[in-house]
Amino acid sequence: MRQRLALAILPRIVWALLWIVGSTWRFEVIAEEGATPLPYGKGAGAEIFCFWHQCVLPCALYFRRTGATILISRSFDGELITRILALFGFRAARGSSSRGAREGLLGLKRVIEDGRPAIFTADGPRGPIYRTKIGPIKLAQMTGAQIGAFHLEPEHAWTMRSWDHFLVPKPFTRIVVSWVRWTRVATDLAEESFESKREELNAAIERARLSALKYFGRAAV
Repeated sequence: MRQRLALAILPRIVWALLWIVGSTWRFEVIAEEGATPLPYGKGAGAEIFCFWHQCVLPCALYFRRTGATILISRSFDGELITRILALFGFRAARGSSSRGAREGLLGLKRVIEDGRPAIFTADGPRGPIYRTKIGPIKLAQMTGAQIGAFHLEPEHAWTMRSWDHFLVPKPFTRIVVSWVRWTRVATDLAEESFESKREELNAAIERARLSALKYFGRAAV
């Protein structure tokens, strides 16, 4: 009963609070040489996008007009997140690295084939932090879609005591949107080469995060 009440009430409360606070945030875009940032408020094509789990909140607001589908776990927390993100216009494919992985990937494959973008919180849902799973590489190999990596870093935020150091941006803060070059995966990539591509993607998302920290003059943590 508590879970049913939470699912009925909490998504709209979180959505409303995020809209109110998020309207005060100021987004600033940076990109390394050769990167192609997705313009604010614009949709995306049949591409894969990856970011670290800690910056879900600012991502929900910044990318709300993309019509993207995000891979979300089948847990209760996943259902709660799915309902919140639905209010921002996102779709969900249910599955994770631990449960329903194959079904989740097949769902995202259909999304790409329909010409729409797919999103991974690359180190979610339970970490370890800053270490991407193999799912984005498998999906890119299955579909031929390129992988875009980015990071959103608030200048001022509350950091939760969670495995991902979850970021809650403070009102009126600046948030840098940091983009790096595409990661491309050949459709005939051999399975034994997946790990090297995973490391390449991991390094790309980390470059985005470290560039964002440098933008605000902060050291890596």
